[in-house]
Amino acid sequence: MVSTTLISSVPQYVSAEEHRNIVGSTPTSFNDIPPVLRHKEDNVRVMLDPPLPTFTEQDGANGTLFVIESALVFMSSTGVGFQVPYPAITLHAIARPESGPSIYCQLDELAGEPGAVESSENDEASDMRELSIIPSNPASLEPIFEAMSLCASLHPDPNVSDDDDLDEAFMDEGAFETFTGEEGDELSEVGRAALEHLESIISDPYHPDKNGVNGAGEDVESEGD
Repeated sequence: MVSTTLISSVPQYVSAEEHRNIVGSTPTSFNDIPPVLRHKEDNVRVMLDPPLPTFTEQDGANGTLFVIESALVFMSSTGVGFQVPYPAITLHAIARPESGPSIYCQLDELAGEPGAVESSENDEASDMRELSIIPSNPASLEPIFEAMSLCASLHPDPNVSDDDDLDEAFMDEGAFETFTGEEGDELSEVGRAALEHLESIISDPYHPDKNGVNGAGEDVESEGD
């Protein structure tokens, strides 16, 4: 089952203030409280590669982004939308390529599926989808990124144990082939393509002199989930 699913209406949610009021009133069941909306952004364009079946380029041309604690939701002005569970978002980053700034995401379409960890290299490539979120107001990139980071932290990867390094919790190693650098070893074609693509749009905020391909990169803040 594909993680990114089409929807015809926005899932129920409450504002942070409404959530505080509901919790303060001591409800009968806390499980019945709708998830909190952490950010809402109008006039957003999205691009999916590969595209979702029946979700057209026109559907992605303009809509509203909802960063809800339960899922990332886009609802088009055409009345069609989609939602992505946070465990499926293996990477999200602020990318500023020459084509314009955006939130760049990598989606694992088999996140949580039985046997997904054992899938082959070719399967991993075919199960990955790229999502670009382009708000009409570039100043909204930071709040969108921060809201997504907060929501992602509420959905830790069940495959990451407490003994794993923090870096492994923020980057899904299964999305790429690991390159050890040993003599005689080379990245696979899939791994090399993924690495070159990431280096072309994402920079390291801690080592700005190494940003981009061959040191010439764009500004970015990234976080893998």
